[in-house]
Amino acid sequence: MSQNTISSYSSDLYQFSNFLIKQLVFKCSAVKSEHLNKWMELLGKSNLSKHSQSRKFSAVRNYSKFLLNENIIESDFSELCHSPKLSRKLPGIITVGEFNKLVSLVRSTGRFGLRDHCIIELMYSVGLRVSELCNLKIEHIDLEEEMVRVFGKGSKERIVPLGGIAKSVLKDYLNNTRSTFVIQKSSNYLFLSRLGKPMSRKTIWHMVKKYSALANINHPIKPHTFRHSFATHLLSGGADLRSIQDLLGHSDINTTQIYTQIESGRLREEHALHHPRQKRNGLP
Repeated sequence: MSQNTISSYSSDLYQFSNFLIKQLVFKCSAVKSEHLNKWMELLGKSNLSKHSQSRKFSAVRNYSKFLLNENIIESDFSELCHSPKLSRKLPGIITVGEFNKLVSLVRSTGRFGLRDHCIIELMYSVGLRVSELCNLKIEHIDLEEEMVRVFGKGSKERIVPLGGIAKSVLKDYLNNTRSTFVIQKSSNYLFLSRLGKPMSRKTIWHMVKKYSALANINHPIKPHTFRHSFATHLLSGGADLRSIQDLLGHSDINTTQIYTQIESGRLREEHALHHPRQKRNGLP
């Protein structure tokens, strides 16, 4: 698993361990389902999101199964417990018009704008997670074959094609802009900060927030918004779900299916707007 996942799961287990100590439980063999249920109940009363609660439950459940497989405990204490029910919130997207407006503004802000334009273009045109973008290296780009090698969650590799516009922007950045960020100690990461270091996720998050505010886009735009838009626009254009799954690097097709709900919503809007049997402007 990725270092971020390992760090999160370690933190979750440490928190559960502290809870057990307060319950005077000091051995794995003494943990019962009611302890996990009580912990989840306390988490539910906090301001923690359902998603975070679910991840913590998953960390403890996987650890319980591990203890059982190692014969450290005699029964799985998580077996009778249930993860918090997650409401599947549809991801926000950016329209093609909004995207064009955004990149036009970004391009006009000097060498940083040329770099940032390339970053935004790749997140949208290749469907990259921000962590995948930060980890891109020059050798992962093949302009001749118009391909990008992407290393996703758990270092799982996938190959994603480069579109014509993305290729042009990337070529311009590599030939004319990247060298202005390079210092003696710079590595071969594709995107570098003003200090010549690899770009961080936090920096890109703030960058996207800044530009979307300057472009007067009146709904929240995050780095992941471009990945959602990539998938949604592909689906709207006629791409099949399996192809989108491969391009996004989803291991489970169910994760990709959320984009069909977005498309269904768009179809309902089109139906309400154009079908003669719909009421519009007070007319039958």
